[in-house]
Amino acid sequence: MEKDLIKQSYRDQHEYDVLKMRCKEKLALIEEELNSLIKEIEQKKELRKSKSAALQNRLFDQYHFLNAKGERRSVIDIFQEAIHMLPPAGAGECAAPKLLQYAYLHQLKPICMAEFWWGASPASEVRKHKYFYPSCRGKCEPILGHMLQGLDVDPNPMLHHQGRPSDLDIIFEDEHILVVNKPAEFLSVPGIHVQDSVQTRIQNQYPHLTGPLIIHRLDMSTSGILVLAKNKEAHQFIQDQFIRHTVTKRYTALLDGVIHQQEGLIDLPLRVDLDDRPRQVVCYQYGKPAQTKFKVVTIEGDKTRIHFYPLTGRTHQLRVHAAHAKGLNTPIVGDDLYGKRADRLHLHAGYIAFIHPSTKEVISFEVADPF
Repeated sequence: MEKDLIKQSYRDQHEYDVLKMRCKEKLALIEEELNSLIKEIEQKKELRKSKSAALQNRLFDQYHFLNAKGERRSVIDIFQEAIHMLPPAGAGECAAPKLLQYAYLHQLKPICMAEFWWGASPASEVRKHKYFYPSCRGKCEPILGHMLQGLDVDPNPMLHHQGRPSDLDIIFEDEHILVVNKPAEFLSVPGIHVQDSVQTRIQNQYPHLTGPLIIHRLDMSTSGILVLAKNKEAHQFIQDQFIRHTVTKRYTALLDGVIHQQEGLIDLPLRVDLDDRPRQVVCYQYGKPAQTKFKVVTIEGDKTRIHFYPLTGRTHQLRVHAAHAKGLNTPIVGDDLYGKRADRLHLHAGYIAFIHPSTKEVISFEVADPF
């Protein structure tokens, strides 16, 4: 019986091996057929993509815009000269280019134009009913740059900065760090069009300093405390505290409305608006986590003075969290991106505390808000 069992086992193993080989051969034929179909699908996708791109370029090449001088240019030529890129889908479909084109075609002279939002805000963006907003930068800026030629227009507010300080207000200095009270409408680091900034000023004033200076940044429109490092070791030590979120920061803002909730936490993930940089949008799919604690200080008429304690450091985080419908739904006074323009953005980095790179003791600084 034992010998019979052994023979049976060998026979079963042989039959299993034969069946396994047959299945493998069948699977190989099926995979070959599948790969052939996948290859055919990919080829058709590439063909469709190339035909779509060719058609889009053909349409763009025939899509021409006039300017006040009577010059006519295609959308492709406009974008190639302005930003050396092909125009994005939907370029030229916005209201401002179409209205200007109508005016030029009918020999009308544009005098003034403003765009405002009507109705409820979309879920991701900050748009308030009856608020004025600038045209988008990704699609409209290159086209309007061409179409406004020949007209007497105001300076581009994105490039025109006033009130640059003659001297920076340095509130603390030792052999390791500098602490600056940055004025509003002044860059932390050099920009594409404007080089004057806290970084360049300090570099010119302290040419002997080594290593990176800037540890963190403030938005150009935000005033307040900015910490700089005088050497690489101090930079790394303090930057590590920012990365680990152990630095205590407090911002003061004046909101354009009354906030009834005394304190709370705003948790809205953010990402950049790809068609309208540097504007940020709320995005739960691709956005980075952004959290802000807040506490109301006083109600001043129809305005609210508030303290913000950011737990993360996303671009425009406080501005979006204040203005978005799922945040406080009340923009900061003077916010020209998410609210209404005023004399300045009423947002000030007034307090910071961190561990000193040399003494290893907690050091703090406070500057009263200027509004």
